[in-house]
Amino acid sequence: MRSDVSATSSVFEANRARGAVRFDVHARDGVTRRGTLYESGSLRVRFPSPEDDGLSGVFVNTAGGVAGGDCFDIDIAAGQGSRLTLTTAAAEKVYRAPGGAAQLNIALKVGAGAHLGWLPQETILFDRARVHRRFNIELDETASLLLCEIVVFGRTAMGERMEQGEFVDRWRLRRGGRLVFAETVRLDGNIGAKLGRSAFANGGAAIGTALIVPGDEALIERIRETSDAFSGEVGISAWNGFAMARFCAQDAARLRADMMAVLARTGAALPRLWLN
Repeated sequence: MRSDVSATSSVFEANRARGAVRFDVHARDGVTRRGTLYESGSLRVRFPSPEDDGLSGVFVNTAGGVAGGDCFDIDIAAGQGSRLTLTTAAAEKVYRAPGGAAQLNIALKVGAGAHLGWLPQETILFDRARVHRRFNIELDETASLLLCEIVVFGRTAMGERMEQGEFVDRWRLRRGGRLVFAETVRLDGNIGAKLGRSAFANGGAAIGTALIVPGDEALIERIRETSDAFSGEVGISAWNGFAMARFCAQDAARLRADMMAVLARTGAALPRLWLN
């Protein structure tokens, strides 16, 4: 029996998905163009249509989701004066993990006067999913960034919730070479019970973060003007030259609506896939 279990485990480990995308963009005569592109494994990026000045990319995971032991690496560089917006073709699903946690590693570099919008659709964690995600972001002092992430604990539309599992989310932001934001969120064990506590999510099943660089109190005040329309909880603050909005809601649809209301006040153009 033990040998059968060991053999099954070995087969499982050998069939883990691997994927990587690395590319850079640059501006020439006021128009952003893609430079060198590297893709491997089940991760792809597509550039669906030309634009006047910026460039949009859509990530596609041909593995159909993320499972325990999978590893995906993304490395993006936006050169001086370029404008790049990135999203995903669909919500990313993270399935239960009988073995090791899935690893998601994202490195973003934004040069002088460049703008990067990181606007993926939701990440949905199934019950007993395990995932470790790392963001390493380097901005020039004159660069701008809009980074939005939504995490949903279970398929709430199907009446499913995440009860057990592990979610580790590590963010590091450097601006002009100086570390201006560092955070690691860790949820493990009985996540469902923890989300039910008022100090955590008060029963909410979706959380989100919008990181806006540069950001100041004037931006915060514009966002707060729409607070009466929020259906979930939204907290907004600014420090170290950037602004951050935190979201918590009962489901992904409500949280997305709140995040879209916040982004509208920043003047950001949302990806077309967000509006379908």
